[in-house]
Amino acid sequence: MPSAEASVSSLHRAVTILKALAASADDGGQRVIDLAKAVGFTQATTHRLLQQLVDEGLVEQDAQTKRYALSLVLFSLAARAGDTGGLRERCRPALLRLGASLGDSVFLLVRAGFDAMCLDRWEGPFPIRSFTGDIGGRVPLGVGQGAMAILAHLPEGERDEVMRHNVPRIRHLGALDEVYLRTEVARVQRQGYANTNSGLIDGMAGVAVPVFDANGRVAAALSVGTLTARLEGERLPVVVDLLQREARALAAQINPFDRTLRRPAEGLGVGR
Repeated sequence: MPSAEASVSSLHRAVTILKALAASADDGGQRVIDLAKAVGFTQATTHRLLQQLVDEGLVEQDAQTKRYALSLVLFSLAARAGDTGGLRERCRPALLRLGASLGDSVFLLVRAGFDAMCLDRWEGPFPIRSFTGDIGGRVPLGVGQGAMAILAHLPEGERDEVMRHNVPRIRHLGALDEVYLRTEVARVQRQGYANTNSGLIDGMAGVAVPVFDANGRVAAALSVGTLTARLEGERLPVVVDLLQREARALAAQINPFDRTLRRPAEGLGVGR
């Protein structure tokens, strides 16, 4: 039977491996040899600890690449510990404040694979049509202001993958091609918000800002949809400022491990 000191040492090393995998989450996981070098353990020790973590369901291995990565089980545990309310409930007061201040429809969008999903909305007094429609509606990332705000702030590798996948899906929209997407991404990154009026919905205009989580990754977008005339002239910067203030206030509150960020349909109480 292992001593208490040995158990503590093993636990410490296992946690070290989990932290190293978390730090490389954007790279698609790590091989044993690279992980061993990163944490300073032997390959044998690293492999043994990884197998124990796999057995516990905290780590998973890709059958093709043989790389190890954190599992959904670990993300689920972290979500329960860090945010019992969920993203939708966390952001709801911001939507209500924005709706009351602006008198326009306000949307909360999150990434759902290659799409943006409307997780919540506040209906303003002006009749509008939106790209996502009602709560639960989806639109390809890059189409519409909220979806563009999310796309523009994804890590470069993820953004390129999304564009490769989505360009064939949006060709029927005419001007929306890869050149358009890359041009708009650069513009949104430069100005900090998306306000392109693509003309896809006549008479409608919108503006959106990214919402980041506590780790600085884009988690969602706050978007305003209204009549074109209500986003012209001096009113646009006022709307942008209100959106950005709410987004900054939310950043420290959003748990990076919230399951809604990985499976947004669950935030609506429905399946995928």
